[in-house]
Amino acid sequence: MRLPQSLFLLAAAGSATRASSDKVARPRGVAPEFAKFYQDQETFTCITSPSVKIPFSSVNDDFCDCPDGSDEPGTAACSHLSPNSPLTVADRPGDSSSKLSVALPGFYCKNKGHRPSFVPFQRVNDGICDYDQCCDGSDEWARVGGTKCEDRCKEIGKQWRKQEEQRQKSMTAALKKKKELLVDAGRQVLEIKDQVSRLEVEIKGSEVKVEGLEAALKKAEEEERKVVRNSGKGKGKVNALAGVAKGRVEELRGALSTVRGQRDEARSRLKELEDILSKFKVEYNPNFNDEGVKRAVRGWEDYAARELGNDENAAEERDLDEIVKPDDESSGVDWAHWENTEDGCNDSELLYKLAAWLPPSLVNFLEDQYFSLKSFLESSGFIAKPEEGSASESKALTEARNALKAEEDTLKDLKNKLRDQNADLEQDYGPGGIFRALKGQCVQQDAGEYTYEHCFLEGTKQLQRKGGSSMSMGKFVRIGSTSVEETNEAGEVISVEKVSIEYDRGQHCWNGPNRSTKVVLECGEKNEILKTAEDEKCVYSMLVTTPAVCPGGDDGDNAPRSKDEL
Repeated sequence: MRLPQSLFLLAAAGSATRASSDKVARPRGVAPEFAKFYQDQETFTCITSPSVKIPFSSVNDDFCDCPDGSDEPGTAACSHLSPNSPLTVADRPGDSSSKLSVALPGFYCKNKGHRPSFVPFQRVNDGICDYDQCCDGSDEWARVGGTKCEDRCKEIGKQWRKQEEQRQKSMTAALKKKKELLVDAGRQVLEIKDQVSRLEVEIKGSEVKVEGLEAALKKAEEEERKVVRNSGKGKGKVNALAGVAKGRVEELRGALSTVRGQRDEARSRLKELEDILSKFKVEYNPNFNDEGVKRAVRGWEDYAARELGNDENAAEERDLDEIVKPDDESSGVDWAHWENTEDGCNDSELLYKLAAWLPPSLVNFLEDQYFSLKSFLESSGFIAKPEEGSASESKALTEARNALKAEEDTLKDLKNKLRDQNADLEQDYGPGGIFRALKGQCVQQDAGEYTYEHCFLEGTKQLQRKGGSSMSMGKFVRIGSTSVEETNEAGEVISVEKVSIEYDRGQHCWNGPNRSTKVVLECGEKNEILKTAEDEKCVYSMLVTTPAVCPGGDDGDNAPRSKDEL
């Protein structure tokens, strides 16, 4: 039997009513993830304080009943409760904690056509359209003061998606550059380790050479002793004094040449300074009432008024030119004559004539003690070592001593290089050593009359844009971190940890400290200075972007993420 059409429609309407009741609509301002707390349409249980229950009709009634504000998700009634300031509810029965945080993050805006978002409860029905967070205008549903916020999510969402696409492209490019920097830093580390290995091998080889040359020098000294013992009459005191005098003359000639060069340079600098002061005296403005400038001008006038004699004497210069010439080019002393002069016997001959009266064993003992003491005094710097070509030692001994000194200098140089390379490996260059690849790279920013420069891990400078001198704002000290306050998407001011590079010991400030700079780094596709500020007297801060601090890219996860900073 068929039912009448009217009864059929009535039954269908009842089924639709039951179906719609199965899915309870969320109250205004509730996000999908919190919908489960609002399923009971008769009694509402406060989310973080389940001991407190109220009739469901009290939800969104513009009166704050729950200590966590969860009964007013769509009004500003509980806006006095801040997520950053938890409620103290020590006397509430059934609570396991003495503090409860606000349950909901804010008023939920669906923002169809864009991204859903939360608006702080303080901004709900405040008569202001918060399109940056609630582009659908649903936060102003009460139309306070006649305010009606139209839905702009379609156009805002379109613009946001365009910017997000560009941001993602920029992030992808930044991560690619970061990966290249990490590869470059790794390559440099391998090169330094190879240099360390090579230096260690060279040092071992040089140490072996030093040992061999020390043995050769010792042998040459023994041979020298035998020659001295067996020498008969020879060139005596006059010959030795001639050798000493000749060496002293050569030393004085070298000193004279050095002093003349310093004198000529001083004259040149004096002439340059006099020209500068003379030009200053002509060009300065006498009407400018600056006592310091006027005193400087008067001082220059007094100085210029004095008649200074000409320091240059042609005859004296010719004499000095003749003195600094070698003996074979001037009419100097005939050293060959005096060096070949014999005066009966030398000191060594006298020594061995005296030794002839002593027992042989005692002579050998005294000789060994004499040469050991002489060697100790020479190595300790108490007496001068015989120089190359000295009449007191043979050419073979001089060459052996010089060869040992040259190899010792080479060994010292190799050890210094190894120390520097190991120190470089131990230095902090940031995560993955990435700043090693940026060391020495410089970026600049024009700001007014100055250009600011930052050279990674080297220093910061302030340069005059119109050709003036540069001023050091600090030299590299360390890589660290610093806290910076930023505003997040919810409009809250939060503290964010940033990588920073510190520079200190810059040029001294007049009546202040040495200049210093803290460079705060942000993720960016390019190395670029965004802002430079003088926070205190001669204490600067720079905001610099670089791909080196972009999140990701160093652990195999190079895909950009929506919450990545750029």
